Parts: sequence; C-alpha cells; structure tokens
Amino acid sequence: MAAKKKEKVELAEWMYDIIRNPVVTEKSTNGSAFGQVTFKVPLSASKPKIKTAIETLFKVDVTKVNTLIQKGKTKRFKGIKALRNDEKKAVVTLKEGQTIDVGTGV
Repeated sequence: MAAKKKEKVELAEWMYDIIRNPVVTEKSTNGSAFGQVTFKVPLSASKPKIKTAIETLFKVDVTKVNTLIQKGKTKRFKGIKALRNDEKKAVVTLKEGQTIDVGTGV
C-alpha cells in the first residue's frame, strides 16, 4: 500500500513542474469568456502531458490544448545587450460550464 501512495506523490510532483503559473493579462482574461485558461509551461512540455496535469490537479475536463512559444526579446540593461529566455504558454479550453479559479492556489 505504501508503494501506491509513493507513486501518487511522484505523479503529482511532475504535474506541478509542468503547470508553472497562470498568465493573468487582459488578453488571457478575455479568453475566460470562452472557457479558456492560460498557463506558463516548460519548453519541453507536450500537449498530452499538459492535458493530464490540468485534469488531475484541477479536476476538470479539458477539450483542447493549444501551445505557443514566445521568443525572448533582446533588451538593453545599462548599455549591455541581453536576451530574455523563450517562454512556452498553453491555452487550455475547458468543457462547457467548467472553470478554474486562477486567483487561488492549487
């Protein structure tokens, strides 16, 4: 029985690694009218892994996952050029009538 409990803990740990934090911007907030929630995810995360992580952690049904990679911008800091890191975002569409409250913790 202890082996099953340990397996569930390990399963939850990688799920928390995939779903880093929600994106709270004007554009992502407008998506909530269509049942969409946006999260930052690692560059290596795949759509099936994102789907299972969202369904397990938030106990909702996911109909679709769209991902995008936002390329890092070149910025200047005190005359020195620097490059921001690339970011991957996942726009998750939920089943009709389901929501995720991103204002509270998991």
